[in-house]
Amino acid sequence: MSDLENNIQKLSSYLERFRTSGILNRIGGETVPAQSGETFQTHSPVDESLICNVAKGGAADIDAAARAAKEAFPAWRDMPAAERKKILHRIADRIVDRAEEIALCECWDTGQALRFMSKAALRGAENFRFFADKATAARDGQALPSSTLMNVTTRVPIGPVGVITPWNTPFMLSTWKIAPALAAGCTVVHKPAEFSPLTARILAEIAEEAGLPKGVWNLVNGFGEDAGKALTEHPDIKAIAFVGESRTGSMIMKQGADTLKRVHFELGGKNPVIVFDDADLDRALDAAIFMIYSLNGERCTSSSRLLVQDTIAEEFETRLTERVNNIKVGHPLDPKTEIGPLIHKTHFDKVTSYFDTARRNGATVAAGGRRIGEEGYFVHPTLFTGADNQMDIAQEEIFGPVLTSIRFGSEEEALQIANDVPYGLTGYVWTNDLTRALRFTNSLEAGMIWVNSENVRHLPTPFGGVKASGIGRDGGDWSFEFYMEQKNIAFATGQHAIPRLGAL
Repeated sequence: MSDLENNIQKLSSYLERFRTSGILNRIGGETVPAQSGETFQTHSPVDESLICNVAKGGAADIDAAARAAKEAFPAWRDMPAAERKKILHRIADRIVDRAEEIALCECWDTGQALRFMSKAALRGAENFRFFADKATAARDGQALPSSTLMNVTTRVPIGPVGVITPWNTPFMLSTWKIAPALAAGCTVVHKPAEFSPLTARILAEIAEEAGLPKGVWNLVNGFGEDAGKALTEHPDIKAIAFVGESRTGSMIMKQGADTLKRVHFELGGKNPVIVFDDADLDRALDAAIFMIYSLNGERCTSSSRLLVQDTIAEEFETRLTERVNNIKVGHPLDPKTEIGPLIHKTHFDKVTSYFDTARRNGATVAAGGRRIGEEGYFVHPTLFTGADNQMDIAQEEIFGPVLTSIRFGSEEEALQIANDVPYGLTGYVWTNDLTRALRFTNSLEAGMIWVNSENVRHLPTPFGGVKASGIGRDGGDWSFEFYMEQKNIAFATGQHAIPRLGAL
C-alpha cells in the first residue's frame, strides 16, 4: 500500500463519526444543533465530495454561546493562574496525541498539502504551551511611585471574547488566537470559517477533554452574515479577534461600533520580496518560491510581489520559471505533493480570474495560468513577468499560488514600489549590504520584515500589519494587551495636602 493509499484509509476512519452525526455546535459544554435546525454542507476541494453536514448557527445560537461564556467567565477569571496553566498544557498534550487526525482532516477539508499540515498540529500545541507558561505572569504590572503615591499597575481579563478564524491553516490560527485568550482568563465564543469546520470541532473536544470548564470555550458554526454579524454585535462580547479579508475587517469594525468593541484584525497583504543584485541569489530564490507557493499561496504573509533588481532580473526570472514549472501539484494526502487544490469553487474562480486579468494588463504568463484537471480545484502554480506595480495583479490580493514579478533599478525605486499598495503586513529584503538593509527596513511600510530570510516565526515577537493589513499585534505580551485591561491602583504614602472645598 502506498503512503497516499494508507493516508486515505486512515482519513476515512477519522471522518466516519462526522459522516454519521455531522458537526454540531458546542455551547455551555453541550453538543447541540442549530436552534433553527438548519445545516449546511462542507465538501472537500480535492474531488468536491461531501464531507458532512454542519450546524448552521445564527443569532440565537450566538446569544446562547455568549450567555454561556458570560456565566463561565467569573470562575475562569478567578481560577489560579497555575491551574489554568496546567489545563492549557494538557490541551497541548492532547493535540500532540491527535496530531495525525488533525493533519489528515485539515488536508481533506482545505486542500493543503500534508507536508505542511503534518506540522500544523504541532505548531498549535506549541502555541498552547507558550501561552500556558505565560499565564502565571499575565497579570503582572509595574510599581510607579510618585512623590505622594505608590502606583501599582495590573492587568485583568477583558471578559468574554469572540474569535473568528479563517479557512487557511484554520487549526493553527485558532490556537494562535484562543490560547492567549484562555491564558489571560477570558472565555471564548469561536466561529470558524464555514469552508473548513472540521478541526475546530476537534480542537474544542480536546479542550474539554483536557479539563476546560463548561462554557469557557463555545463553538458556533455558521456564516459571516448571520452568526458572524451576531457575534460582532453582541453586547456581552467585549472584543473580537478576526483573521481574514480587509473588507470583512472593515465590516466587523462597523458592526461592533455600537457596543464599543475592542477589535484585533489580522487582514490581507500584498507583500513584497525585494531582491537586490548583491544578495545570495540561491537562497533568495528558495525563499521567494517557498513564501508564495507553499500552503497553496493561501497565506496572508505570502510574498506575492517579487521586486527584483534589473541587473539580475533576466537570470533570476529564468531560474524562477524553471523551478515553478517543477512544483508538484497533486493529492494533498500524498507526502510528495507540494501544492494541493484551492479551498473552494468561489475562491478558485477568483484566483483563476486573474489569469485573464494579467493578460489584459499586458503582463506575460511565464508559468502556469491554467487549471489542472477537471475534478477538484487544482491550478498550476503561476508566475507573471513583465509587470508594473499599477497593474491589478500587483495591487490586489490574489491569495493563491500566483507570483507577480516587477523589475526595479535603484533602491529608491524599489522602496517606492514596495510601499505603493494599500497593504502593509510583511516584507522580505535580500541584500548583503547592512547599511542598505537598515535604511530600507526603516522606511518599508510593513508590520513585520525579514532580512535574508523567509517568514520564520518567533512566538514572543509581535505579529501584525499596518495600513489595510490590520490593527493590533499578536505574540508574547502583545496578545495579553488585547485580551486584558490595564488597571492602576494608587496608594497614598502619606498625608499629602487635599484641596478643601467649602471649608470655613
